[in-house]
Amino acid sequence: MARLPVVSGRDLVRAFRGLGYVLDRQQGSHMILRRESPPHRRLVIPDHKEIAKGTLRAILRQAGIAVDDLERLL
Repeated sequence: MARLPVVSGRDLVRAFRGLGYVLDRQQGSHMILRRESPPHRRLVIPDHKEIAKGTLRAILRQAGIAVDDLERLL
């Protein structure tokens, strides 16, 4: 298993834009992304300087992508 990169919330949003996600709204420090094409998913990404490892792993699991795929997008 690949190591998780240290990534900020805004960098993660930029990476997910490459996968077809768009910023739907922001509520406080939480950015909500949605995907219009199937599979329709919503992701909640905290707007922090560094996303915690467990939170990042949960976001990747919800999006259905691997750590290696994320590293290619960053």
